[in-house]
Amino acid sequence: MAAGLGVANLYYGQPLAALMAGSLALSASAIGSCLTACQLGYALAMLLLVPLGDGRERRGLMVQTALATSLSALLLALAPSYALLLVAHFLLGFSSCLPQMAVPFAVALVKPEQRGAAIGIVMSGLLTGILLSRTVSGLLAGALGWRGTFVGAAVMMAGLALTLRLQLPAQQPAQPLLWRQIVLSLPGVLRDQPLLVKHAWIGALGFASFSVFWSTLSFQLAELGRGPRTAGLYGVLGLAGILVASLVGRHAERWGTVRINALGLVTLALSFAVSAAASRSLVGLAIAAVLLDTGMQASHLTNQTVLFGLQPELRNRINAIYMVSFFIGGAAGTASASLAWELARWQGVCSVGGAFALCGLLPLVLGRAGARLPVPPGHR
Repeated sequence: MAAGLGVANLYYGQPLAALMAGSLALSASAIGSCLTACQLGYALAMLLLVPLGDGRERRGLMVQTALATSLSALLLALAPSYALLLVAHFLLGFSSCLPQMAVPFAVALVKPEQRGAAIGIVMSGLLTGILLSRTVSGLLAGALGWRGTFVGAAVMMAGLALTLRLQLPAQQPAQPLLWRQIVLSLPGVLRDQPLLVKHAWIGALGFASFSVFWSTLSFQLAELGRGPRTAGLYGVLGLAGILVASLVGRHAERWGTVRINALGLVTLALSFAVSAAASRSLVGLAIAAVLLDTGMQASHLTNQTVLFGLQPELRNRINAIYMVSFFIGGAAGTASASLAWELARWQGVCSVGGAFALCGLLPLVLGRAGARLPVPPGHR
């Protein structure tokens, strides 16, 4: 629940992009800047807030984060101008890092051999939030407008904060650390963990590809005469990715994370080929959405399975560094997609998205060709 409702705040705006642009008389690139600011805020929170889980009581940190998200969503709903809309999107992204606190929290509750399954369960919740957020926001916007949608998000996050406080056990860190100590240790963690560097690149490029599609889909559907409700309904099609998350979580170490990762990235690239060939077909775009979400989840979950198998006392910091890279990639994908749309419409978007996915294969290929490194079981 925490992962799903928390991450949903990052995606409510994507199917509403054309609606927000029309409401405030903004261009596609201006709204693209707001969506990019949301992802950049999230990336900064990965760096400054998520690592705190290695040094502070984790339940209290999650409750405070949920409350901050509620206030940020309310501010966005009330934004009267582009400048305030941009700031509100950044604050919403910054305060929406709850899902990345939930994953290491869950991993700490289970035995080492259950780690992949635990990640798969929480990631299934996270994926449900990503996908259904678009559906919910698209449907609510038809009845309440885009502002009413974000008011609803604020109410849900306030309720979630109360639920977390009442239902989760307190979870103390292995060693209490000051915020300054934790943040200053991040460069050393990155330097000492070569697998983290490799998977951070893969995650960033994969999520850039994923963001290219979803941040511009509403504009393509608008050209086909469809509104935010249709854009939201496309989120349901990605529910196939939930099955992938659960399956990969249970079997990633046995099947080999390199194989699954490569297959996921190839599937991402294939989704853009389908999307480009069927750009005027709602069915063709639907097939592309299923392939996109399936490929993204296969790649992302295998990255996390490898990284959470490293040093337990560094889990929040390792996850923070990985997710900073992941969402910087997403922000780059969103910004690139907005530019590609204005220059070459949907065909340009598909070219950029496919290129990001194929570039994600390079760290896998170079890693196989390079020096051997000690790796967790299953990384083959």
